[in-house]
Amino acid sequence: MKDSLVIIPTYNEKENIAEIIHAVLAQPSGFELLIVDDNSPDGTADIVKGLFSEYPDRLHIEERTGKLGLGTAYIHGFRWALARHYEYIFEMDADFSHPPESLNELYNACKKDGYDVAIGSRYVTGVNVVNWPMSRVMLSFFASYYVRIVTGMPFRDTTAGFKCYRRKVLETIDLEKIRFMGYAFQIEMKFLAWKFGFKITEVPIIFTDRTKGKSKMSGGIIKEAVLGVMQIKVSSLFRSYRKEHEDGLEQQVA
Repeated sequence: MKDSLVIIPTYNEKENIAEIIHAVLAQPSGFELLIVDDNSPDGTADIVKGLFSEYPDRLHIEERTGKLGLGTAYIHGFRWALARHYEYIFEMDADFSHPPESLNELYNACKKDGYDVAIGSRYVTGVNVVNWPMSRVMLSFFASYYVRIVTGMPFRDTTAGFKCYRRKVLETIDLEKIRFMGYAFQIEMKFLAWKFGFKITEVPIIFTDRTKGKSKMSGGIIKEAVLGVMQIKVSSLFRSYRKEHEDGLEQQVA
């Protein structure tokens, strides 16, 4: 079984991609890295492939046919990772908003401390955000609070996109049934891991807004999250997560 894989979805990240690759693969935990590129017209994929010789067997790329959404990119990466038997699987952005050195802390939380999911949290020790206008800080903070109230999840940063999963979490969650592909994808994945009873922790990070490239945030993404939270909660009332988890364990043993 392979140890750990970091998944980074990309669309037009030529300003950041080489630097983030070097930063991730320089970490002492010895991660491998998968870039899932959505046919970036700016040549992001070509930059990645140009670095293959520098990182043989550690740097990988999956190229998709178009801009298909954040959630589908991560699900594509999850399936790729599960098929190759990685034990620890990470989500991370390309723009340095998620500090590469914090990958080691997420990894240790799962491998050494025994957690099933480690969340890189902006809010577990206050508000650790750099370069955001106050309006966006408040929007993000209260969005996370809103999610906690509606869903009952105990986490401070419910919308975080920087995470480490043990493979058994992704094997238990039916990736075919994930309904949200934008901002709400991150909420849905946490909610399912929590409802299935996995052991989850928050690791404090310093989140720094991108300085290069263009943000992918939009009003439509925020709207999906606000409405999606209610749908996630309502649909959960009609599911037996314990039974689904037990059935999944039986299938894995078989």
